[in-house]
Amino acid sequence: MLSFNRLTKSFKFAVRGVRSLIRKEQNFRIHLIVSLVVIMFAVYFQIKVWQWCLIVLMIGFVLILEMLNTVFERLVDILKPRLHDYVKEVKDIMSGIVLVAAVTSVIIALLIFVPYF
Repeated sequence: MLSFNRLTKSFKFAVRGVRSLIRKEQNFRIHLIVSLVVIMFAVYFQIKVWQWCLIVLMIGFVLILEMLNTVFERLVDILKPRLHDYVKEVKDIMSGIVLVAAVTSVIIALLIFVPYF
């Protein structure tokens, strides 16, 4: 049976986690700001539904990867000293994953928005 109280607590924890990211992670804030700008362009140009789907998917994809990057960074810091070579490598790879997703989303945004200019 579903418990409304447990569901409410789960949402509170999730919102608290997102707030923590917004307060502490500059890159997450940058991704949010860019996302809002892209959404404003999409509204202004009245893009097609399938284009909205791509935009929303890419925004979600980049934000989720940024969140995972933060989680991995913090976990690695707990498990190994900051100066260990593997810690640096794991952090660099995770940042690279977010970079690839962000660049991919910029390419998709350009493919969608350039024809409107």
